[in-house]
Amino acid sequence: MESFNLKIITADGVKFDGPAESILVRSVTGNVSIWANHTDYVTALDIGKAIITTNGEKKVAACNGGVMTVSKNVVTVLASTFEWKDEIDLTRAELALDKAKKQIEKAEDKNTAEHGKNKAKRAMVRMEVKNS
Repeated sequence: MESFNLKIITADGVKFDGPAESILVRSVTGNVSIWANHTDYVTALDIGKAIITTNGEKKVAACNGGVMTVSKNVVTVLASTFEWKDEIDLTRAELALDKAKKQIEKAEDKNTAEHGKNKAKRAMVRMEVKNS
């Protein structure tokens, strides 16, 4: 199967750098799947599950926003955070979800409620990835 060069970078460093057959990520407008020889493309990323296929194997991660560019068969993901399934602490994600729900319940303004909803979404995606 044809591949492209994929580089996933966060503030903590490089999370992946090598050939991949596909990447599926959540953009701000919905899921996007990139394959070899994809047309040039740029998108903002949302909080969501990422699936990378490399050497015929699927690797799953939680991606917390960022940007993805595709140019000349090179895909670059600059993510706020990017956690592989085996890096996720399920107990910590569950606690984060509980804390976010409490923040939403106690919110006295729209911004605080939205912040809590984003925290809850991140926690739920991390739990989904860990349990997949």
